Amino acid sequence: MTGRTHELITEKTTVGRVEDNTFQIAEPSVSSHHCEVLLRGNDVIIKDLNSTNGTFINGEKVTESPIKPGQILRLGQIEMRLETDTPAPTSKKPLDQTMVMQRGVSLTELETGARRGFDSKGTGFAKKDNKINKIVITACVILGVVILGLLLYVFAIAGSK
Repeated sequence: MTGRTHELITEKTTVGRVEDNTFQIAEPSVSSHHCEVLLRGNDVIIKDLNSTNGTFINGEKVTESPIKPGQILRLGQIEMRLETDTPAPTSKKPLDQTMVMQRGVSLTELETGARRGFDSKGTGFAKKDNKINKIVITACVILGVVILGLLLYVFAIAGSK
């Protein structure tokens, strides 16, 4: 997706994998609704929306944080750089490995982003652990065993009469 840009012109830009976002990134490691980019005066604020693979600014995981021109924003496996009309400080990463954002991100840049896995299988994203499902399944199994035991007891009493 190298070379693609997205201009930030509204106070809130939603970023994510699905089409209802203001800025869609069709990449499996990006959550459906990954983050928001908020314009507050001259500041640009990045707010994570409980994404699976996290939101990072210059490699540091953030939940809500300002981003400065030249800093690298990583959503899943996609990296972008915030740019303004004024020249930004040079980055440690070569430009061909980092996307340039003209106060936004280019769609061309997103299409050619590097693909690296975050999990041991290299699938590109990690699955969230869902403890509620485990609890519900365990409760259903216990309830089933209790019902089965009661039925056996009832049939044993009825058979002895």
